[in-house]
Amino acid sequence: MVSSEQPAHDDPVLRDALRTVIDPELGDNIVDLGMVRSVTKDAGGEVLVSIALTVAGCPLRSQIERDAAARLSSIAGVSGVKIEIAAMDGEERAAVMKRARLKARERAPETAVPHDARVVAIASGKGGVGKSSVAVNLSVALARRGLRVGLLDADVWGFSVPRLIGIEGTIEAEGGKMLPIELTVGQGSVRVLSMGFLSGEEEAIMWRGLLLNRAVQQFLQDANWGDIEYLLVDLPPGTGDVQMGLARILPRSEMILVTTPPVAAQKVAARAADMARRGYLRVTGVVENMSEFTCDHGETYALFGSGGGERLALDLGVPFLGKIPLNPAVAAGGDRGEPVAMGSGPLAEVFAQLAEKIADEISPIVETTTCSARLIEQVEKAVLAGADTASAPI
Repeated sequence: MVSSEQPAHDDPVLRDALRTVIDPELGDNIVDLGMVRSVTKDAGGEVLVSIALTVAGCPLRSQIERDAAARLSSIAGVSGVKIEIAAMDGEERAAVMKRARLKARERAPETAVPHDARVVAIASGKGGVGKSSVAVNLSVALARRGLRVGLLDADVWGFSVPRLIGIEGTIEAEGGKMLPIELTVGQGSVRVLSMGFLSGEEEAIMWRGLLLNRAVQQFLQDANWGDIEYLLVDLPPGTGDVQMGLARILPRSEMILVTTPPVAAQKVAARAADMARRGYLRVTGVVENMSEFTCDHGETYALFGSGGGERLALDLGVPFLGKIPLNPAVAAGGDRGEPVAMGSGPLAEVFAQLAEKIADEISPIVETTTCSARLIEQVEKAVLAGADTASAPI
């Protein structure tokens, strides 16, 4: 087992803070994985961190560096962060693989989601903040970039994705797998699965606990998602069974938090972030929805206050991804099944910029054949086959 005990000269507060930095492929924090060799702070508040990666040239290097720097920078008394990257030696890599094997045994069987697809959960602390609208418009904006996007409506009780994206129909099966309903968007596509395709729009879904988890598990395992590059998961609000189930079924999932400007919404959203990190999910950023309203004569009003999203991102040590203005066109477009991201104008541009930030900076598609993604894929296959992975090639 990897030892996560800090050297005597380490700063224990800083080391503990780095437990919120997740290797997205191994699904564990970089401290318990043994990747943090040392973390110290000098008298002036400058922090020096030494991080060892499985491979020095790993494409996920910049992501881990960025997450570590953001988390440490959010701590009082830290004036700057310097990160040194090294490659693990054979003993360290063996220890990481041992921990990965143990975690793989705890995980659910393989899903139908491609190993190289980025899984981004759209979450909120409470309902009514426009989370589903953000998920739908962001999936459309990503597809407009020519990407193949899956959109899973995991809000089993309160599904709204089919109406918001303007798709009707029933789920068909092929080879024992559900076929998502596909919407072509420019050179890209959005493939959608929702309980709304299996139940009437006004019919109550009276499920709890295991049934909810099983529904989401089936959407992930028993569906033919094809060669998607992103899977966006519209989670139910709060910190319930579905969120914990996703962490177990797809531990490489990343989470974007949607909040509104008031402090109360910010505090509630922080609980969702805490749940994610307890489940070793990477929190990638915060989006503030229903931000300032600009009327026809050009005046801007902060009807719900201001700064909640930025404060939440600062408290969590994650990037603030942007603001979505309060505008009746967003709700009207959802009612018509015509997401504003599908059109043109300022609102479409807001979602285009958000998609660009996610695709280029926050959760880019990377080639991971020489990195931990390849290692964990080998481990999972060996564990599922009941093989002794101790002798598996690395």
